[in-house]
Amino acid sequence: MSYTREIQIEFNHCDPAGIVFYPRYFEMTNSVVENFFNDVVGRSFASMHNGANNGVPTVALAAEFVAPSRLGDKVLFSLRIEKLGRSSVSLKIEGHMGAELRLRVALTLVWIDGMKSAAWPDAMRARLVAYQEDAA
Repeated sequence: MSYTREIQIEFNHCDPAGIVFYPRYFEMTNSVVENFFNDVVGRSFASMHNGANNGVPTVALAAEFVAPSRLGDKVLFSLRIEKLGRSSVSLKIEGHMGAELRLRVALTLVWIDGMKSAAWPDAMRARLVAYQEDAA
């Protein structure tokens, strides 16, 4: 099981050649992560960042741009947990249009509390573990 989110490619995502300008993919993948935390983990980015003094910054990121996406395309992004650590989580995100792979992203996030890495709060860890097991 993967967490999925469809994103339609808009004019603001494209470069003069009419394809997605690669930094826009990072914005899209961050949106997928943000929605995953809200929908699955039960902690919105707003609740983490507005006064709670915690969050999940990206500490590693690698991307492969396999095929171009163009204005009007609807790309289905899927996220799955690869590894859950004491304070980190490694994710894989793929973007497909139909059967065609458009991009593949591997990223690692770290839970921080008070601007230092910390163990996942019990409730968040339980949801991440349950989701990881559901995906297996």
